[in-house]
Amino acid sequence: MKTSDFHYHLPDSLIASHPLEDRAASRMMLIRRETGEISHHHFRELRDLLPPENLLVLNDTKVIPARVFSNDQGVELVRTNAPDPDHWWCLVRPGKKMKIGRTVSVGSSTGTVVQINEKGERLIQWDQAPDIHKHGQLALPHYMERDAEAADFDRYQTTYAKEEGAIAAPTAGLHFTPELLEKFDHTFLTLHVGVGTFRPVKAENPEEHEMHSEHFHLSGETAARLNEAQKITAVGTTVTRVLEHLARGSETFHESHGETDIFIYPPYQLKAIDSLITNFHLPCSTLLMLVSAFAGRELMLEAYKKAVEAEYRFYSYGDCMLIL
Repeated sequence: MKTSDFHYHLPDSLIASHPLEDRAASRMMLIRRETGEISHHHFRELRDLLPPENLLVLNDTKVIPARVFSNDQGVELVRTNAPDPDHWWCLVRPGKKMKIGRTVSVGSSTGTVVQINEKGERLIQWDQAPDIHKHGQLALPHYMERDAEAADFDRYQTTYAKEEGAIAAPTAGLHFTPELLEKFDHTFLTLHVGVGTFRPVKAENPEEHEMHSEHFHLSGETAARLNEAQKITAVGTTVTRVLEHLARGSETFHESHGETDIFIYPPYQLKAIDSLITNFHLPCSTLLMLVSAFAGRELMLEAYKKAVEAEYRFYSYGDCMLIL
């Protein structure tokens, strides 16, 4: 298996750069793994298509405005992690300016580069941490080719977002309105989506790809709900990664928190979930590999071909699929 085995052609015109006015108006492709049947629907039909015994598991992480600029606008910082309030790991541009010992000012705060890791991220030590909600912008995915707008602070966030810490949204959940979610038996876990979710797989052998790590938390209440569930529907790849990470070490779920860098790709056999709601992902990405492990590479590539032909909207603000 090679990374190029997960390539597909996508016209730029199908990349969604803005959301639909109505979250639940998104189109939804239904894929049945047992038969290979593919059909076309809308997300508002989900209650009619998903068997009632399914427990929906959603990621309640909340996206923070992690992108800040220096006062002179000369340096861009994207906060990827904060070990404590006064220390931020950041992606920086331009990197050449930000060597160890260099300083940067954001608002009334001054930070100093004290470390550079193997990924090129800078550890900034602040005299007082900048107010990220005052000075920050949302770090929208690069393929949107635009800066965040006022509407994004609402729409690039699930309606049930609660736990602050994500850089990117768990996009499968963006389709739910509160009214639609109330029609389902559901529960939550937390995984703070990091910038690594957009990093391409550059190695031709996927096994050589260094997977990013993300922090998660599974409550005791959610663990009990999972253990009692007849069937589990993961809302998104982030939920899938947490559940599969935990399922590797135990046949039952328990309260847990930590980091996961699980990389799921064929021929990995998923055992924690029965169905999956997910958006359409980038070619040759770790996310496309994950859904291919769940549904089969050939079926997924056929589904993506049909989605292109039917002019579905792709990526974070795009349409979705339900895989049964």
